[in-house]
Amino acid sequence: MRSYRVWELGSPNDMKIEDLPDLVPGQDEIVVDVEAAGVGFVDTLVVSGRYQNIPPAPFTPGMEFAGTVRSIGAGVTGCKAGDRLAAYVLNGGFAEQAIAKVGEFYAVPDDVPLDQAALLCGAYLTAYFALVERGGFRRGETVLVGGAGGAVGLAAVQIARALGATRVLGAFRSDADRQAILDAGADAAIDLSGPDLREAVRSQVLEATDGQGADVVLDPIGGEFLSAALRATAWSGRLVVIGFAAGDIPTVKVNYLLLKNIGILGLDLSQYRRRAPDRLKAAQAELFDLWRQGLLKPRIARQFPFEAIPEALNFVAGGRTGGRASIAIGRTQV
Repeated sequence: MRSYRVWELGSPNDMKIEDLPDLVPGQDEIVVDVEAAGVGFVDTLVVSGRYQNIPPAPFTPGMEFAGTVRSIGAGVTGCKAGDRLAAYVLNGGFAEQAIAKVGEFYAVPDDVPLDQAALLCGAYLTAYFALVERGGFRRGETVLVGGAGGAVGLAAVQIARALGATRVLGAFRSDADRQAILDAGADAAIDLSGPDLREAVRSQVLEATDGQGADVVLDPIGGEFLSAALRATAWSGRLVVIGFAAGDIPTVKVNYLLLKNIGILGLDLSQYRRRAPDRLKAAQAELFDLWRQGLLKPRIARQFPFEAIPEALNFVAGGRTGGRASIAIGRTQV
């Protein structure tokens, strides 16, 4: 089977396709014939060596994929060869075969296409847990999504709308992202391209919420966006830190939290795979159900063939995709 391999951390262009032996599942593992994969911003961090969890080289990157079960290891129950699954793993997805452990894979309903299932996994699970599990979202609240043109951001906009948010606001920097955010169901797009970010975010959010601010803020950006978003957070609101796409890890003056009863929380979705896999499974089933109701639809900005995975990584690293980068790996999607 063919697999993209990283031998030295750095540019995606240095990755190479290698022919490897067919994979063999170990205890509590399955091998999947991969048919589609998603490319996320975290994948670009892994390949470049800027992520906190880097496997030893050589390794195969790729965290989100879908396909059919090829073989099953000891200890695995509830699935069989030929079953359709989506998986969210630490690495290994950019290959014709990939391994997933118990707690990392989810049954895909027969009427959900595998190219959609691959994109409904990692990014949508991250958005769901940030919004519901950590942000404590309640129907009727207002949600502000930072970096809303990215994979997690677009997923969060759709999920907030599907779960009954009164207003959904998405922050953007490019015209392509602005349109994607509005197409995903946002009521307003918040422009981050101005010179005074703190005032720009506050004024736009207050205008869009009749002066109330956002009840839940999702922040995958970090940097100066966090302090700007705090000024736009409603009384007793919650801000969930998802990542630091801007590159800078911000600090917080905690007296501001007292003044408005604001809570700041963090999310590392990967820890749920080990600590609470049943909650991930239940959330993934709900996401598939919302897709079947027509309430969720991953926006594919570009689909790449397997051979063009380095190009897809560069595309995502550019930060202005207006949707997801999807990889067609196996046979025609069904």
